[in-house]
Amino acid sequence: MQWDYDDPFTMDITVAEADTDRLGHTNNQVYLKWFEQISWLHIEPRGMSWELQEKLGKAMAITRTEINYLGASYASEQLQVATWITHSDGRLLSTREFQIIRISDQKTLVRAKSAYACIDLKSGRPSRMPMEIAETLGNLAI
Repeated sequence: MQWDYDDPFTMDITVAEADTDRLGHTNNQVYLKWFEQISWLHIEPRGMSWELQEKLGKAMAITRTEINYLGASYASEQLQVATWITHSDGRLLSTREFQIIRISDQKTLVRAKSAYACIDLKSGRPSRMPMEIAETLGNLAI
């Protein structure tokens, strides 16, 4: 696979019929669902479980997602979704990028980037990252 960055964390997907829209290709909402799934699969085993974030009272919340659709995918196609943490300031902000490649022809179909801010779970307001979150993101950032 021709990944945008080295050493991606990946997840294999088979597009289900239920994932498609009226045009017959993967619905935009499904890509967001896959981005959320791979994000949790990437971060939880590395020390940022939801239970820890609840205990700390802090979590990383998406503030912006930009998606570039470069090609369509269809039911039964095999895809590979990749992600990387591309930035963490260790205080408040981080960035995660995504790339989706169709396995059959190795074509990149989607590139996306999500910006995150650390928030206090009770107030929903921005809050400094606890050390546990800052260290995990810093260790994973490329």
